[in-house]
Parts: sequence; structure tokens; C-alpha cells
Amino acid sequence: MENIIEMRNITKIFPGIIANDNITLELRRGEIHALLGENGAGKSTLMSILFGLYQPTSGKIIVKGKEVKMSSPNTANDLGIGMVHQHFKLVGVFSALENIILGVETVQNGFLKMNEAREKIIGLSEKYGLMVDIDEKIDNMTVGMQQRVEILKMLYRENDVLIFDEPTAVLTPQEIEELIKIIRRLAAEGKSILFISHKLNEIKEVSDRCSVLRKGKYIGTVDTDSVTVEELSEMMVGRSISLHVEKNAATPKEVVLSVKNLTVVPQAGKKEKVKNVSFDVRAGEIVCIAGIDNNGQQELVFALAGMLPSKGDIILNGESVAGKSIRYRNTHGISHIPEDRHKHGLVLDFNISQNMILQTYFEDAFINKGFLKFNDIARFSDKAIEDFDVRSAKGSTNIVRNMSGGNQQKVILAREIIRDHNLLIAVQPTRGLDVGAIEFVHKQLVKERDEGKAVLLVSLELDEVMEVSDRILVLHDGEIMANVRPEDVTVQKLGLYMSGAEREEAV
Repeated sequence: MENIIEMRNITKIFPGIIANDNITLELRRGEIHALLGENGAGKSTLMSILFGLYQPTSGKIIVKGKEVKMSSPNTANDLGIGMVHQHFKLVGVFSALENIILGVETVQNGFLKMNEAREKIIGLSEKYGLMVDIDEKIDNMTVGMQQRVEILKMLYRENDVLIFDEPTAVLTPQEIEELIKIIRRLAAEGKSILFISHKLNEIKEVSDRCSVLRKGKYIGTVDTDSVTVEELSEMMVGRSISLHVEKNAATPKEVVLSVKNLTVVPQAGKKEKVKNVSFDVRAGEIVCIAGIDNNGQQELVFALAGMLPSKGDIILNGESVAGKSIRYRNTHGISHIPEDRHKHGLVLDFNISQNMILQTYFEDAFINKGFLKFNDIARFSDKAIEDFDVRSAKGSTNIVRNMSGGNQQKVILAREIIRDHNLLIAVQPTRGLDVGAIEFVHKQLVKERDEGKAVLLVSLELDEVMEVSDRILVLHDGEIMANVRPEDVTVQKLGLYMSGAEREEAV
């Protein structure tokens, strides 16, 4: 089978780090080729070189048998190469239609010709099962719908090579299933697909071949059917990884968080998103909120953290914090790993040390007579980086925006776990992480529990729900449908609770 893309001996050096070190990659026509590696292994850098966002320090790119200089994304598009980025490149105030045609608009006498574009996009969406309201603004769409818009952008430009950079990192299980079907359909149509991921089961399910990178170096390429998940994980990390969470039985103690008759109505809407919910979380246990996305999880967490007003009571360490500020809750025992690390977790243009003290800069450890103690802050941040294995070429001075998504997540994890707290609220804490980092996060959550902290985990990953939690609360349409232990319930039963088809009698 002929190669449609060849990347030969690609090296990319940034100040202080070799992101890609003499990597060779071949993509065959009509195949789904997975690119696997840890966070920071160089996957996105390599694909950004192929898409013209970066220029290689050395090496060459061959497209359809001819060597080319990929000087910009426009060059890549002209050569039939499209890319769906991990963090979507969409204009929020534009409609889906406007985003899809942006840069390749048809203009006549100074006016946009939208009718032809509209008909073509509707035809593509029907052909590939990418049903999107093309007049809807991007800001009003779910991330799953935004991703469909990104895919339609590539199809509208008639790209032959489609690059998906961590395409499932922000999707629900149902959306992932749909995306895999779409990718298979695209390959069956003759498209060649590069699928960047660290989710081993997805790679096994969807790809024909898999190339593995580790710390910027090429490890090898294998036929996906010929290797096990365990073998792939060892190629990726360089050591054997436990894919199961090892923990002793929980020994819950006093109640740390007590939620009583909590109701949340978002300010933007009139419908109740959380409806008269009550539950407790005790010291020494991990309680998981499970459910299909957009069933009230976000609003529940925002109410607990003080980011949304609510009715009912929230009792923390025996004290009502209903109506209290976010800072008050932070300084009185709550640590919060948010779902959206860019919007709510980090200041992207701050460096690591600045992000490490976002909630504690006013404490005596970091300030003296109104002036920040920069040396103390740097020492604190450097230790956190070391303890939590944050990969940073410039240490604490690294700007967070320039880091991989997984390492950004580790910065938040370090900050929230190190901070003094009784309750850790962890929302999708392993989203976008590789198997090695997931193993690390799960160990940290179990360690928190074993040290007597209360952990409230919110996850859409059923494997994570079943493996990590001591108790599961299933949320559907803002109501708790079940309060069960993982050993007493099957995944199928959980699915019925999550869909609202069944409700536990005791709830």
C-alpha cells in the first residue's frame, strides 16, 4: 500500500528542549494510524509540523511522493491536509456555518455567497452523520458539537489527510462512540487519518497501525491487532503500568460535607439543573458522582465551590457555607480540581509558580508587608513540580500556555492537593491524561482518602467510576437516582440509572 505522507528524520528543538528527536512516520492511503505517547512526548508538536504550524529544525516531509516545505496551515490545506486540534480553533461569536467557511469564503461583488456553502455543508453533515445546527453560535454548542464543526471544516475543504489531536479528551462516552463511527466511515471513504491519543482501548478499537513516541523519540510502529493494551502501555511509558486501581477497603469517619435539599437554577436559565439533592461525604471515603454529561454535575459542583448561587444548605466541617464566597470556602477546607482547566483552573499566560499560588498568595508563607516573597514561591513551586512529575523545560518559570494539556492538569492537581483542605472535589481529573499520569492521579486520590480526607469525584469514565470510588451517586436530570457501592452494581445497571430508566428504591 502506498504512503500518502512520509515524515523523515524530523527534529524540532525549542529553547531548552528537544520536542522531536529524529522521528520518522509513514501514513498509508486509507488507513487509520494512531500516534501514541505520554503527555509531552512530542505527538502534538510532530503533527503541528505536518500541519505547517511549526517548522522542523531538520528533516523532510513528503506528500504523495513529492518533498514539500510546509510553510503554513494554508500550505497544508492546499495539499489536502486538515487538522482538528485538541483545543478547538473556532470563533465563539460566529455560527457553525461561518466557522466552516472561514478562510475559504466564496465572494461575488464584495458579498459572501452563503447558499452554495450551506447546501454543501448540509450534504456533508448528512453523508457522514455529523448533524449540526449550522446557524447556532459556537459559544452555545457543547464540545461534542464543536468538534463536529471542526470535522466539517476539514471535509468542506476536501482534505484527504485528517489529523485528530486528542479527539476524545473532552467528549462523553456516547460522543466518543459516535466519533469512532465517523472516523471509520471517513477511512472507508478513502481518507487517511492520523489519530493522536493516549487512550489505549480506543487505539485498539479504531486504528490499523500505531506509532509510539516517548520523550520526543520514536519507539516503533506496530500493527494494532498484533499487540495487547499492556504491551502498548509499556512501549509508551517504558515500564509496566497497572491498569487497575489498588486500594484497601475504605474506613469512613466523620461527615466532612453534608448537602441538604440543594437546588440550583443557573442564572442564565429558569430550569432547575439540580433538584432537591441531599447526600453526605465522609472523611476517608471517595464518593463518585456518575452520570451522562450535562445532567447537573457542573451546576452541583459550581454550587459547592461557591461559583453558582443555590437553595438549600451546604455544611462543611459542621459549618454552613451557603452564601459564603469562593475564597471563604477555599480557606475553610475545599480544594477543587475543575473540569475546564483553561477556563477555571489556570491563568494561561502566568508561569507555573504564579499558578501554584493563585488561592494562597495572600498567606504569610508567600507575602511580607504587601510584597510577594518570590524566592519562597519559586522553592514551593519547584518542589511541587518534582513531587507531581510536571514536565517543564524551564521549571517554575515556564508559561503554562506553552505546556501540554496533561502537564497543565498536573499543575492544578499539585496546587489543590498541597493546599490545606478537608474536602477534595475532583472533576474529570484524568481527562486528557496518558495511562502513566492516570495511574499517578488515581494513586493520589486514594492517598488523599487514606490520609483522612473526603474526596468527591465527578467522572464520566465508567471504568474510573467503578475502579476508584467507594460509593457511587448516580445523577440524572439533576436528581440522584441511586446510591450504591461499586461491588454491588454492574456497569449495565449503572447505565440504566444514568439514563433514568431505573431508580434505586432506597433513594
